[in-house]
This record gives sequence, structure tokens and C-alpha cells, in this order.
Amino acid sequence: MSVEIKNVDSGNVAEIAALAKIIWNEHFTPIIGKAQVDYMLEKFQSEQAMKQQLKDGMKYIAVYSNGELAGYSGYKLEDNALFLSKLYVKSEKRGLGLGKAMFTYELNTAKNECKEKIYLTVNKHNANTIAVYEHLGFVNAKSTVTDIGNGFVMDDYIMEYYI
Repeated sequence: MSVEIKNVDSGNVAEIAALAKIIWNEHFTPIIGKAQVDYMLEKFQSEQAMKQQLKDGMKYIAVYSNGELAGYSGYKLEDNALFLSKLYVKSEKRGLGLGKAMFTYELNTAKNECKEKIYLTVNKHNANTIAVYEHLGFVNAKSTVTDIGNGFVMDDYIMEYYI
């Protein structure tokens, strides 16, 4: 299996937004419901939202398995940390090390930028993903509830990985 990581820019973000729609509907609908998935896709994972995020300093990478787009990740460099905003892999490509490849890319980026830690938010009911992050060495730092508008909240753990 060949694995390739590529940077995403405004020219190829539509492909990532289309993948987001597939992954989010499949993975998050059972956790947060279809209405919240639709809202969050439009607000955070649409082509327009991603283009704005790129302008605001978010970096996106895509992972390809044997030439096929299999997942993507988004991160932002902050003062002393790298915020890992998104890390998603298509269901049929999970367990092949693609998520770990993206995380390794971001870990190397954080090290090169002399950051102290990587942190992320993960839904409290997303047990499999929490287990993956714990396996990678993340620790649960605290819980948070964030109002994202339209009557929806993100009920998350903040997990941290110290470099």
C-alpha cells in the first residue's frame, strides 16, 4: 500500500469538502444526529467554510492510499501549541495507519515549530476515536461544552499530547 500526504489549498478544497460530507454523515449522525451534522458540515466543513479557514491560517492535508483520497486533517499553529482541528479517514480505510500518518506529519510540524503540545477536541460519546487518541499518547485534559449556534452544542473532551 502506498501512502501519500498532500497539502490542500483553495484549488482542491472542494474534493475535501465532498469527502467530509461522506465521513460526517456516516460517522457522526449516530452520535449527534442528522440535523446537527448538516449544520456543522455547512458551518465548518463546506467548501466555502474551508476556503475561509485557509485564509485564516488553518492548514489542511489530505492522505491518499494507492492514489485514492482516503482522509484529511486540519490544524492551526498557535503560540505554544498545534491545534488539531480535524482528522478523518474514510471508514473502509480505517485501521491501515492513515490517521497515524497524518498525525505523524502534524507532530513533526509541531516539533519543527518548537510547540509544546498538540491538542484537540473530541465528542465525549466518540469512544472509538477517544481510544485511538489515547493509544497515540493523548491524555484527557478537561471537558467542555461549546455553543455553536442554531441550538446546537459541541459536548467534547479536550485531549492533549505533550511533545
